[in-house]
Amino acid sequence: MAFNQYLQYIAWVLLPVSLITFAAGFVHLVAPQSIGSGIPEMKTILRGVALKEFLTLRTLIAKVVGVTATLGSGLPLGKEGPFVHIASITATLLTKVITSFKGIYENESRNTEMLAAACAVGVASCFGAPIGGVLFSIEVTTVYFAVRNYWRGFFSAVCSATVFRLLAVWFNKAETVKAFFPTHFTMEYPFDPQELTVFALLGVVCGIIGAGYVWAHRQYVLFMRQSKSMNSFLQKNRFLYPSLITFLTLTITFPLGTGKYIAGELNVHDQLTGLFSNFTWTKNEFTIEEAEMMNHWRTENTNVFICLSAYIAYNFVFSIIASTIPIPSGSFIPVFKTGAAFGRIVGELMHLWFPSGVRHGKFITPIIPGGYAVVGAAAFAGAVTHSISVSVIAFEMTGQITHIVPVMIAVLISNAVAVLLQPSLYDSIILIKNLPYLPDLLPSISGIYSVYVEDFMVRDVKYIWYNMSYRDLKKVLRENKVLRVFPLVDKPDSMILLGSVPRVELIKLIDRQVGKERRMQVVAKWQKEAQERLDEVERRRRENKERRPSRFEVTPAPDNLQRKHSISSQSLSTNPMIKVQCSSSLKGHPKKSILKKTNSFTLHNLTPMMTPSATPYSTITGAESRIRLAFEAIFHKSATLRDANPEQQSLTDITDKDRCSSQIIQVSKKVQLPKERVIDMSPEEQSEWEQTEMDKILDFGSCHIDPAPFQLVERTSLLKVHSVFSLVGVNHAYVTAIGRLVGVVGLKELRKAIEDTNSGTKLGHHKTSGFRSAAMESLLSNRQMDDDFGV
Repeated sequence: MAFNQYLQYIAWVLLPVSLITFAAGFVHLVAPQSIGSGIPEMKTILRGVALKEFLTLRTLIAKVVGVTATLGSGLPLGKEGPFVHIASITATLLTKVITSFKGIYENESRNTEMLAAACAVGVASCFGAPIGGVLFSIEVTTVYFAVRNYWRGFFSAVCSATVFRLLAVWFNKAETVKAFFPTHFTMEYPFDPQELTVFALLGVVCGIIGAGYVWAHRQYVLFMRQSKSMNSFLQKNRFLYPSLITFLTLTITFPLGTGKYIAGELNVHDQLTGLFSNFTWTKNEFTIEEAEMMNHWRTENTNVFICLSAYIAYNFVFSIIASTIPIPSGSFIPVFKTGAAFGRIVGELMHLWFPSGVRHGKFITPIIPGGYAVVGAAAFAGAVTHSISVSVIAFEMTGQITHIVPVMIAVLISNAVAVLLQPSLYDSIILIKNLPYLPDLLPSISGIYSVYVEDFMVRDVKYIWYNMSYRDLKKVLRENKVLRVFPLVDKPDSMILLGSVPRVELIKLIDRQVGKERRMQVVAKWQKEAQERLDEVERRRRENKERRPSRFEVTPAPDNLQRKHSISSQSLSTNPMIKVQCSSSLKGHPKKSILKKTNSFTLHNLTPMMTPSATPYSTITGAESRIRLAFEAIFHKSATLRDANPEQQSLTDITDKDRCSSQIIQVSKKVQLPKERVIDMSPEEQSEWEQTEMDKILDFGSCHIDPAPFQLVERTSLLKVHSVFSLVGVNHAYVTAIGRLVGVVGLKELRKAIEDTNSGTKLGHHKTSGFRSAAMESLLSNRQMDDDFGV
């Protein structure tokens, strides 16, 4: 018997550990951006910040595979956040497909509308709650919601919820389309008005516990990050932490061990169905179905209150610990279960105190503990997420709205209490990850009206100006590598703001000036000019020939030989296209003459661009002159081309003695012409040419300039700045005074000002230089830690 239990324990633990280990390794290799919930990042994206590689196909594959393994492991983790992320990626990919053949949809506003609808689809398909999904997506992911997206969100959410529920029918998982966790509360007297006081107190307690949950989650994550030794150990042993947490969690939930006290044998659906049941757990007599359900919520040694308390403690603690595993996961379902168990305890206590029900006049209303469970689940989930729409989700999941008034009262009170104590779970994760998202302003703080943009703007602005040189532009770009946009002013003295230019456009300007394409054009131009000069020399030489010389006439060498020699030497020294390497003597074996020696003419040290060695007298014939011109043309063509592969062409080095004397070229015996030849400058010539080009004045006519960047005045209040940034979705704004650029404010500065104002800290003038990219601010410091701990 004991051996059989050991085998059951091994089977109970081994499969979840394997699934979580596989999920952790798969998402780390494919797309680390898929780790975690996804809702905090979606809030940031809808805010107007682009997070790299967060909405790609690789992330979608990793998210789907990872969340499938997570849900199959049995850990106290949810699926709502991953579903929202999956729907957002799908919407992004569909948008790209549409924009590939319909350019009208390719704009930022359309992408935002698609993502807003996708968030509603994710929630709706998770619980089959289209109305609550739309409202939840509005509350959680957006600050300002465009009304034109309202019907789009409802339409897509209804379609997704319908398909999600129909799939269960088609695959014989359900008989028909019905609620996710159906309840059967009485419709005539579901609760007594006197019970509203208890429901309100339940909301207060859920708000306090929800704020404690968010605080505990943040403290645990910060503790794991601040431990340097643990970080280094886990980075070296990436699979140890997920395996250890999964092993510990599944050991506690083992049904034959401690799992019998926390309903470890039941899945999530059966647990919530039991918590929402409308019969009392503390009565003495049960039906067969009720007795079978109660076997999971009580033991021989414990009653329902001990089991429910252990269930709450388990979900509270291990949902926080398991959420730090680097896998795709959510937190809504564990929070919802915890609130349902707490509400069930309150309902069972009320039944013990009022076994006959609550009397109001002539009427006696019985206590329904399942109704308290629904109220507790909605109140606790609303306190953790800071959303009112959880009440609507609860109605759609249970299929009844009998407790609509108690649920709304408890959710409103729990939200009010939680907002005063802690931020929401998603905002807390944003703070932990340092994502560029603006916190909310506290309405009770008077500083939001007395603090102005001049108090926290950056005064040392990095800018560009008209009539600056390419060298100055390169220096500005090199010194400010994190800036994505530069303001353009007329001149540094007046600082009149003319517009803004993206960094990419400025890099393109420099590339068009000294890039490879421009360099090739210049070299081609030089080659053309050199060829024209050689043709001109050849034409003049032919014009100077007045008669056909005699075969036996001996005359002094004509002056055009010396002139051509001097012209060739000048071309070699000044034109980079014709420059070649020479040597004073031939190395290796002597080369044989390619023509048979005669008494009248012999080729010695023939070069591609020079006549034979000059002597006081030369014997010239007409036939030999034509042969010499033919060979000069052949060797000239091969010498003016540089091989694309330098290893296929060997030229000897040039010595100072040879350069001064004869500039003889040694050509290898076997010249192999490659398929492609590239004419380019030498490194010295390229450097000299680039220095000359970089000193020229910059021309902004060929780049895209934003003529109307977003601007603020110095006396703009903090409240207005926060509203404008949140509504428009800008990442930075320039501060001007009568057209003069005096500062710039970005998300980093605005966020710091809001935090200081909310805490009562007095603001001072910022002296930092420049504003950083919003996406880089969020990803530079914490990316590695986020991969190790799936926040």
